[in-house]
Amino acid sequence: MAIVKSVVSLSSQAAVLVVLLPVIVATGKAQMSCTTQLLGLNLCRPFVVPGAIETDPSPQCCGALQSVQHDCLCSTLRLALQLPSQCNLPPLYCAN
Repeated sequence: MAIVKSVVSLSSQAAVLVVLLPVIVATGKAQMSCTTQLLGLNLCRPFVVPGAIETDPSPQCCGALQSVQHDCLCSTLRLALQLPSQCNLPPLYCAN
């Protein structure tokens, strides 16, 4: 449950993740597995996008989040945070 609270509290990072999901390209079995896991997080979109009315995740969202391996989620967030510099944009800083 702690990871659910972490992801919900990082709504801007989670919103970036949701936006990037369609862009993720799988080239190997491990990546495909991660991509499939991340696609399940679309169930969490209504709870993590900026301006969301409902902030408590649904049981379906929590189940999808529980099925994502820790390294898959962390690697995706790290890659998402690197995108601005790779696009010659200022670094992304998120408020607490």
